[in-house]
Parts: sequence; structure tokens; C-alpha cells
Amino acid sequence: MQDAHDLKLMLDSRVPLVVIETHEENKTITLLQRVARDKNRTFYRWSVTDGLIRLGFGPQLVPKKREHQDPSEVLEHIKQAQTPGIYLLCDLHPYLTDQPHNVRLLKDIALNHGQVPHAVILLSHRLNLPPEISRYSASFQLSLPSDERILAIIREEARHYAEQNGQKRIKTDNKTLRRLMANLQGLSASDVRRLVRIAIWQDGAITEEDLPVVNEAKFSLLDMGGVMSYEYETADFSQVAGLDNLKQWLQARAQAFHSRDPGMEQPRGILLLGVQGGGKSLAAKAVAGTWNLPLLRLDVGALYNKYHGETERNLREALAMADAMAPCVLWLDEIEKGLAQGNSDDGTSRRMLGTLLTWMAERKNSVFFTATSNDISRLPPELIRKGRVDEIFFVDLPDASVRQAIFDIHLRKRDLNPDLFDLKQLGEASEGFSGAEIEQAIVAARYGSERTGIATECILREIANTSPLSVVMAEKLQHLRQWAAERTIPA
Repeated sequence: MQDAHDLKLMLDSRVPLVVIETHEENKTITLLQRVARDKNRTFYRWSVTDGLIRLGFGPQLVPKKREHQDPSEVLEHIKQAQTPGIYLLCDLHPYLTDQPHNVRLLKDIALNHGQVPHAVILLSHRLNLPPEISRYSASFQLSLPSDERILAIIREEARHYAEQNGQKRIKTDNKTLRRLMANLQGLSASDVRRLVRIAIWQDGAITEEDLPVVNEAKFSLLDMGGVMSYEYETADFSQVAGLDNLKQWLQARAQAFHSRDPGMEQPRGILLLGVQGGGKSLAAKAVAGTWNLPLLRLDVGALYNKYHGETERNLREALAMADAMAPCVLWLDEIEKGLAQGNSDDGTSRRMLGTLLTWMAERKNSVFFTATSNDISRLPPELIRKGRVDEIFFVDLPDASVRQAIFDIHLRKRDLNPDLFDLKQLGEASEGFSGAEIEQAIVAARYGSERTGIATECILREIANTSPLSVVMAEKLQHLRQWAAERTIPA
């Protein structure tokens, strides 16, 4: 009902062209039927397959003789019609690209709105109007189901399952049900129903194991075409050695993030600064794994597009997807590569920064922002001030005890018994090594000892043959440490 009210207000304000971007065509038709009835207007639907059809209420029959299937014909018909009507044009966008005749017809209809106030609704999954007619248009978004509506859909599907299975009730608990409801936010009612069926019909229950499946399916529905990726394999901090301060910080804020209490401030995000291979990416994955949240990775480089304005649009759509996936963790890896200061890209980076800053300041959904960086000096100061992120953590090279723990973790990952290795000797020998370099020493040692089996001496030999980044880039690392000592919190 609220959608019908808002759309009527838009049409009453004499907007000639209304753009609706959605996959829910049936819902849009039902909405426009209600609006047409309330405004006492004739309602028509056009598609290239069915042509122009007059729609009323109840089941609709497509006439055998299709009229005005050609886009130019239907636009000419609307232009000539003297009785105001509501026209829903489905998927017209391919016939506006490089077709000036159709663009001109649509502009003529808009310019003549004062004499014959047709309401032309352009419906598509995505629609970019040519600039000649975009000024005469307004966008309308269909509302998404509320928590109450999502819960009602879950109950409807549970009842349907019971009817089909001898009145067998589904198994769940309130905590899992609340998390499922939160994960289904941002989807249309039809998509919510589809994902609820996935959760219920597999085993007649809604359990913790269903939540990752629902999140993956939800991400697929919100396809971002490579700009955003869903990280299927997250970690937890049992797989991360060291970083005790970061672990305590996150543990203290876990309840606040998951709470839906409006009086409790949610943590907003962190920046992880440190040397390459130090474990920043693994820590970002561990945030999602520890809080049991889906992890979205935004490829900043993939956002860039040669056409003016498309890069910023890609970023807005990616951030909108993160909002739709909430609650979740949004990870921007090596953020300085996409938002570095400079004027070499005609201001695109500055416009992207403005879009990101606005979202960071105004977002209402439970999206925890996690950025990693190797060079904070390239980042604009307005991005890293307090309020944008909650804290900046410095991920330094591991000390001897942490290096021993890293050896233990990576040996176990490869089904090797750490008790058969001298971890203390390995930890001392690998001074200056990052976690990634320790892992590669184990990998290389396995290649060189396929017949005899890997031993401590094999790994020590690989360590001796490796020049770690802390040696190759010693001056740069020392400068980074000096900068971080007074400005960040040790992770």
C-alpha cells in the first residue's frame, strides 16, 4: 500500500517518465493496476513479444493479433493518443541505444505532458536513459519486505512444508530464525520465498548450516559481475597466530555488532596497516569467520571503467550490494591502489572517495568495513580519521613465539605433526620472516624432500636460502614502523 501511495504522489507531481529498475515485473504490474484504478486511468503494458495490451484486474489474455510490437510504433501510438493513460514499457532500453528516432519520440511524449499527461513507466533490470530525456524522468524503487513480512513468508513456507509432509513441523530455534531473517533483508519477497524454500526443504529444518548456503544464494541473486566477490572460505582466529590486541578488540565488540538495540552503537570498521605477507588479509577473513558473517571482497581495481561516471556507479552499486547483504563484513584489500591521492585520472579517484566517505558516514545497515593497506601515506586523511573507521591496527612482523605458532598452524594444515619438528629452532632461525614467507619455506621444503620426508633441517635450509622482505626492503619497513609507532595500535 505504501508503494501505491508513493507512486501516485510521483505521478500527481506531473513526472512524465518514471524509471523502475527491478526483476519483479509481476509485482510492478499489480502495483500499477492498483494505481490506475485509484486514478481512474486506463493501464497498458507493452513488450516486444506481446505488443501493446490493455490490462485490467484478474487473469489477462494476450490477444491473438498483437499490436504495436515495434518500439517505434508503440511510442508513436502513445504520442498520438489524446486520452491520458498509464503505459508500462517493459525492457525498452535496447531500443534507445543508438536509435535517435525512438529517443526523440520519448522526448516528444515527455514535452507534451502538459497537454496530454500520459504516465510512461520504463521497467527493466537496469536502465540508463540517454541524457536528452533523463531530465524528464524520475526513479522509483519498490519497497523491500519488512522483518514482519519476512517472518510471515518463513511461516507460510513452513506451513506448506508441513502440509506436504504429514504435518511434520520444521526444526529451528529463535536465534537461528532471527539470523535467517537478518540475512534475508534487502531481497524482494519472491527471492526471500525462494531462499527460505532452499533452507527448509533440504532437511525440514532451519539450522546454522543453512545460513552460509542462503548467503551464497543471496549473493548470486545480487550479481555484481566480478566487481564484488563472495569469499566462501573465511577463517577464525584459531588459524591466526598473534594479533592479540585485534582479537580482544573484536571480541569486546561482537555482541554490539550483532545487537539490534538502537541504543547500542555498532562498531563501524577497522584499517589494517602492515608489511606485505604479515597476515592482514587472513585477519580480515578471520573477522568474518569469528563473527560468523558473510565476507564480501571489493576489488577496487575492477571498479574502474573508461566511460565517464561508470566507475562511480559501479562503486555505488557495490556498496548497495553490501547493504543488501547485511549483516556482513566488507573487505577492501590494498585500498590505497584504488583511492590513492593524485590528479592523474581526471578526478575519478576523488569522486570515488566522496562516494565511499558518504556511505561510510551515512550507512544504517550492519556492514563492518575492513580495509587493508601496505602504504597508508598514499591514502587521503579524511578516509582514515576517527569516525570513518574505529581504529587503525598495525600488523608487524611476528616475534619468535608467534613465528613458532605460525609454523605449528601451517604444518598442521598439511597434515604434518608439529611435535616432530623443533619449533623453537625454526622460530629463532626465521627472524624477520612474515607469515607468508614462513608458509612458503614449508612448501619449498616439502618439494625438496619428497623421498626422505620433510624434517626440521629441510625447513632450516629453505629459510637460509631466503632473503625476507624485511631485508630486501629494510629501509622502507623501518620508516613504516616509525610512522605506526605513534599513530596506530599494535595488532
